[in-house]
Amino acid sequence: MSGKRVLVTGGSRGIGRATVLALARSGADVAFTYSSNQASAAEVLAAAEELEGRVIAMQADVVSYEQAKQVVGDVQNELGDLDGLVLNAGITRDGVLAMMPEENWDSVVATNLKGVFNYARAAIYSMIRQHAGRVVCVSSVSGGLMGVAGQTNYGATKAAQIGFVKSLSKEVAAYGITVNAVAPGFIETDIWQSIPAAKRAGLLKSIPQGRLGQPEEVAAAICFLLSEDASYITGSVIEIDGGLCA
Repeated sequence: MSGKRVLVTGGSRGIGRATVLALARSGADVAFTYSSNQASAAEVLAAAEELEGRVIAMQADVVSYEQAKQVVGDVQNELGDLDGLVLNAGITRDGVLAMMPEENWDSVVATNLKGVFNYARAAIYSMIRQHAGRVVCVSSVSGGLMGVAGQTNYGATKAAQIGFVKSLSKEVAAYGITVNAVAPGFIETDIWQSIPAAKRAGLLKSIPQGRLGQPEEVAAAICFLLSEDASYITGSVIEIDGGLCA
């Protein structure tokens, strides 16, 4: 990835953070967005100081298409045309459907699905012009691959992301652009910690490997899909779940 330029949405924590650092370690110049946690963003920048690639942070709300266009333009001015885009930003607002507030549905759809549209739409034209590019969406096994009680909103957006990836991959394949998704299972991130302890214990037992995945393991798959080694892979979904959906 040396010399490549990549934008990662939601890069201050969890899988996004691990991806930013893995890319910079491999020599890529990376920009990442974060919503509001400046302290976490500063920690990523500090961790990247000794790495080969350059890393910059940009505060933005992925729900806003205007902000997405501004971020992509600013990154292109700062780093150059994008070679890769990682659509990682996402939130959860778990709860059973019968008691789910409408705003919890709307906010998850806006962030997880509209956010994917916003950044893909803002970045894809320059990739078409270049006749090259890599897009990777961070979906989840909780959507299209299996169901998780209490995540109808989250699961719906993650299933939709897979449909988005498969359709977009066909639109842009002729321009040398690949579009893929990773579908992590239960990964040791803030989202995992937000699940009640009693429920976490049951979920852990359902994983054949008997352990949580690490953000760095997901980041490794993302970096592979961004690399030249994955040039003949498009419209695919890589499950990273310890055998959960096998």
